[in-house]
This record gives sequence, structure tokens and C-alpha cells, in this order.
Amino acid sequence: MKIRTKSSIRRHIPVIHGGKIPVKNSDHNIIDFSSNITPLGIPNSVKLIIKKNLDKIQFYPDPKSENVISSLEKYTHLSKSNIIVGNGAIEILYNFCFAFLSKTTKVLIHVPTFQEYETAVKLSNCKISYFKSLNLSTNIDSFISQIPKSGCIFLCNPNNPTGELLSKKELLSIIIVAKKLKTIVFIDECFIELVPKSNESVISYVKKYDNLFILRSLTKSFGLPGLRIGYACGSKEIIKILQKIKIPWSVNSLAQDAANAVIKNTSHLKKSNIIIKKELKYLEDNISILNGFECISSSTNFILIKTKYDSTKLQTKLLKNKILIRDCKNFRGLDNHYIRIAVKSHKDNVKLVKALEKIK
Repeated sequence: MKIRTKSSIRRHIPVIHGGKIPVKNSDHNIIDFSSNITPLGIPNSVKLIIKKNLDKIQFYPDPKSENVISSLEKYTHLSKSNIIVGNGAIEILYNFCFAFLSKTTKVLIHVPTFQEYETAVKLSNCKISYFKSLNLSTNIDSFISQIPKSGCIFLCNPNNPTGELLSKKELLSIIIVAKKLKTIVFIDECFIELVPKSNESVISYVKKYDNLFILRSLTKSFGLPGLRIGYACGSKEIIKILQKIKIPWSVNSLAQDAANAVIKNTSHLKKSNIIIKKELKYLEDNISILNGFECISSSTNFILIKTKYDSTKLQTKLLKNKILIRDCKNFRGLDNHYIRIAVKSHKDNVKLVKALEKIK
């Protein structure tokens, strides 16, 4: 029997991300600079609450994550009806595309950026336009001129992989024009909380602009990638539709408990940002002076680096020193001369710098 499926699914190619798992012969001693997680790792409060609540896994979790939403209501200063929780930010992204995009939808994506936007959008057979810029801030007017009518824009702020942070003023100029054109603005703020002393988030504006949708992740900010939990904020109408198509019980009980713990106690996040500010400067100062490496100025916990070396060969060489970096050749708009590194502890960062010094 011939199995039939949508043409978009037949063409679908999953994105290869950073992290130890895809790496051949990886071991626990590898220092992972490829995943942009808080340098402080898992909060102790999360470890304690998971240990305490292990028995919960014998019961079904709350399908609506109501306790988490209540905590997020206070955290974001938004209404519960403006918030949805998902099995990581990725579940919400794919549900969003499934719910609001179709083959007639025109989509504009700034690149280079997180590749899952493009992958999710393609499953809806949308017409995609790409705006290439390593510094979108200097090209805002040109970007705005390409906003489609009755379409959707995807932006990552701060951008992954460049680390560029658009100002609130710049984002609002995009949102306002898009609203006039009846276009949704999807802004990924998964790294916004890992920008030291920043107030450029536009999450509060979902109450004013019904075409604005904000994606957030607890994975990056609080070191919970294995638990898979994220959330998003948008108009009541958008959230109501997403709640309708959400997979039942997609967020497990332990993930919900962990989310509640970190949302109510942000001291871990504040400590992370102190480290990020200090170590970001250390890495940029010490890598920029090395022959063959150019750091792209970053606002957050990772750095995009342009190098004269082949990115794949460089990754292989560093793996011999038990250091894993992100090869960025599969990012649209980049090539095999770009790598990305996460900001980690000072001890780990020193090891990376010393390893790069030996590259020839």
C-alpha cells in the first residue's frame, strides 16, 4: 500500500541543532559551548522540587498548566487569557504556524536566525521572503518596506545566532506598520531574560497590539532544556485558538512544578546575568585579539564568531580537547566560516580561549 501524505511533509527536513546528543562519541566530560543555556545551570530549588514530587509521574498532569499560568500572570503582568504554556517554545511555534498560516500566507523572516521558524512555516506551504542582515538595526526601514499584507513576520530578539538586540522603539515601528497591513508579528524573546540590564522586551504591548505574539522559553533562562517548557503571550483571540489545538497533557507534571519554582524565585536569573555580563566581555576581549577570529558584538549569553578557518574542521579539532562549539554553516545567511559559542563559567571560558589560541 502506498502511504499518502502532504507534499510539505515529504519535503520536510528536520533542523540539526547544537548540543551533545547529535555529536558522535560524545561523553559527559565535553564542555558544551553549542547550547545557549544559562551558565549557572539548574537552580537547586528545581532539583529539590523534582525530588520531592517524583510520585506525581503516576498521575496525568494538568492539561492547561493552570498553576504555571497563574505564576506567569504575576511574572508578566498580563491576564491569564493572554498566556499559553507549551512543551518547550517549539511546540507553541509549530502550533502557531498550523493555526494561522496557510499556502496563501506571505511570510517575512529575518536571517540569519533560529531555523525552526522556516521549517515550521514550510510545513504550511507558505510563501517565504528572507531579509538578510547581520545588523538589522541599521536596516529597519528597508525591512519595514518589505512587510507583507495579511501575512506574518518572524523576528528573534535578541537574535540567535548574532546576539543583536533591537530596541523597543525599533520593534514598535515594525509592529505598528504591520498592524496597518493586518500582519502578525511573531517575536521570539527566548533569550531576552539573559540580556544583562535590558528593558527592550515588548511583551507588555500584547495588550495594545492584537497582531503581536511573543514567544518565551524557561529552558534558556533557567537551565531546563531536558524538561521542555515554554510559554507565549498574545491577544485573547490568538491564545484561545492555540488552546483549542494544544495537544492534551503535553507539559508533564515535573516540568510544571519546575516552572512554578523558577518563576516565583528569579534570584537565579539575576546571578546568571551578573556572570554573563562579566564573561561575555572576557570572551569578546580575548577571542577578538586572536588571528583568524572576529567576534560579532553580542547582547546576550552567546557570541557569533567569523573565522578564517572551516567551521566543521574547527569543531572537530576542538572536540579533541573535549570542547563542543556550534558549527553555523547550516544557518541561512551564514557559511562555513561562522561558529557560535555560549557564555559559560570563567573556568570553562578560559579553557576555550586557550584551545582557540592553539588553532593553526
